[in-house]
Amino acid sequence: MTSSNETPGGSGAVSDERLRAAERFVEEEEGAVSRFGGALETLITALLVIMSLFHLYAAVSIVPTMTLRPVHVGFMLLLVFLIYPATPRLRNRLMWYDVVLALVGVATIVHILMGGDDFWDRSTLPDRADLVYGVVFVLLVLEAARRSTGWIMPAVVLLFAAYAFLGPWLPGHWAHRGYDVESMIGVMYMSLEGIFGTAIDVSATLIIMFTIFGAFLQHSGAGKFFLDFSFALMGGRRSGAGRTVVLSSFLLGGPSGSGVATTVTIGTVAWPMLERAGYDRNSAGGLLAAGGLGAIISPPVLGAAAFLIAEFLKISYLDVLKMAVIPTCLYYLSLFLMVEIDARKFRSAAAEVRLTATAGQLARRFWFHFLSLVAIIGFMVYGFSPLMSVFWATVTAFVVSFFARETAMWPKKLIAALADGSRQALNVAATCAAAGIIVGVVGKTGLGLKFSSIVIAYAGGNLLLTAIYTSLIVWIIGLAVPVTASYIICAVIAAPALTKLGVPDYAAHMFIFYYAVLSEVSPPTALSPFAAAAITDGDPYKTTLQSWKYTLPAFLLPFVFVLEPAGAGLLLMAPKDVAWWQVTWIVLTATAGIAALAGGAQNWVLVRCLLWERLAMIAAGLLLVYPHPMADGIGLALLAAALVSQWVRSRGAKGAAGPGAVSRA
Repeated sequence: MTSSNETPGGSGAVSDERLRAAERFVEEEEGAVSRFGGALETLITALLVIMSLFHLYAAVSIVPTMTLRPVHVGFMLLLVFLIYPATPRLRNRLMWYDVVLALVGVATIVHILMGGDDFWDRSTLPDRADLVYGVVFVLLVLEAARRSTGWIMPAVVLLFAAYAFLGPWLPGHWAHRGYDVESMIGVMYMSLEGIFGTAIDVSATLIIMFTIFGAFLQHSGAGKFFLDFSFALMGGRRSGAGRTVVLSSFLLGGPSGSGVATTVTIGTVAWPMLERAGYDRNSAGGLLAAGGLGAIISPPVLGAAAFLIAEFLKISYLDVLKMAVIPTCLYYLSLFLMVEIDARKFRSAAAEVRLTATAGQLARRFWFHFLSLVAIIGFMVYGFSPLMSVFWATVTAFVVSFFARETAMWPKKLIAALADGSRQALNVAATCAAAGIIVGVVGKTGLGLKFSSIVIAYAGGNLLLTAIYTSLIVWIIGLAVPVTASYIICAVIAAPALTKLGVPDYAAHMFIFYYAVLSEVSPPTALSPFAAAAITDGDPYKTTLQSWKYTLPAFLLPFVFVLEPAGAGLLLMAPKDVAWWQVTWIVLTATAGIAALAGGAQNWVLVRCLLWERLAMIAAGLLLVYPHPMADGIGLALLAAALVSQWVRSRGAKGAAGPGAVSRA
């Protein structure tokens, strides 16, 4: 396997300065984290390990909801204030007020636990102590969210809180009777409809268990194996550089569920190889960002928001994974087609990969890492709950690590994995807690129904316009807050607009999920492309435009889910009155549409496109992804005309310039 300082596939390496610049974008998504030494670091590590052990215990034992959720938030508050500095300049310095805030956060949770059932029963009439603890608790949650995700998330929360308090003074449809501090604290602090609601429930069960699982994979060497295996398998071919990025993004990103982290991890080793293959800085960065985006939409983990889909819809997480299968396949098909075109555009040489072992040798030696990866799906198919599936998948990852001496998780690695599992869950837990305030406000004020009525009214009841408006709303909100938060917000305020017009709830939620994810490649907060540009030393905004090219299918496919009943077949959840041959046809035409869009976006198929060929393929792609017979017929005709023209011109070019000659774009 490749050593940590060796770059597969290229002689160059990403400079430390560029790597630090890229890691700043990871921090922007996940927050600046302090690292201490000595006894303090030991104490924090111990607390993180205890948090992981508690949640592992809760997965296999019965811990009451009224205990599990507050304890989860308590751990989050304690550790966020110890680990995340008030400002980045105070990194690696623990201030006295950090300790005070951490202890006060614990005190607000102790007040809940000591109150027992009586505490929850008096949510409609909180006493003075409840109000004091509740106000402090809400403020601490907002500060924890600020430290771990930035200023924007708490600002959005405060905007929704203002809506709750100022209801009587708002105009028209936005007005409501308004609520005072007592009633809001009763909801946010003393019930399961606010901070301790659905979002925290998912964070305290599935999300943290999956971050623990991801940490076990990383510390057992699985992440490194997936990366090395991808380089070894895909290298040696003309399109090997691009293929390597796509495959490694899928294998490495799936367990992590983090687009930015995947982009940085793969980019640091893949950029030299992409450069040798002829990619310019911006195109390489766009491909790396697109691969990172795939980490959030790919089974078996998807992003944290996917767990919330299952909870909101009251369906199995396996059903969510099933819905993601075909869109994920179409997305990666598009990426593979585009890298094949890239190889011709850039006249790429065979990708040179310098590894100490071949793909076959790596697979024979470390095959057991694949067992860890597929264990989750296997357990769910066998009938285990998602929570128990990820628990036993984590146990599997631990056990199989001992199949090789260098991967064995002896106590030092085990402690590191347990600590990192909880550490990686902290910013998501803070986001979910803050988002719980928004959900509570929406539920209390009826904002979701009001908002959906306004959207439908502006769209004149037209489904296409409503879907466009909804996508823009989700996109805009996603620019401001993390993916998990944007999904939660839009699931409660925007999804009703689609369901009112007859869109199945699962299709509406998947539509919102995909557009929440797309905020990762959308300026001004396009973290994945900006991180990729930092690695390649490209222009951030040109890199973002290139990432749009590679991610184009992800922008278009969600409309297929909602515009026609048969379109939901792409989610493998078609209505009963839709025949499966219709679903098959939609999958085939969507595939053809994705291929047409890939050629049009790249301005190349066999040779560089003429203007009319490019326009014809883009039009064909748009028509073919729209599930309608007339659109399919016109789209197929346009695509056929463009491909015939490409074939004729490529034959002419070969005859004139000799075998293998291809003009460069």
